[in-house]
Amino acid sequence: MNTRFALLAGLVGLSLTGCGGHEVVRPTVDVSVGQQLIDLKRAHDAGALSQREYERQRQRLIDSVE
Repeated sequence: MNTRFALLAGLVGLSLTGCGGHEVVRPTVDVSVGQQLIDLKRAHDAGALSQREYERQRQRLIDSVE
């Protein structure tokens, strides 16, 4: 069973590598600066960002509006 799954996964992977060329298509996501600030604060509160990094990123967001 695992061999079948590995073979199927390999075939799918190979078939996908031939599709699309070199362009990476990313969806457009409109996130407000306010939402980005909220997400940044949550990341900081969760310990994912140091105080210094939080303040730096927060200031970048605020400066991007001015």
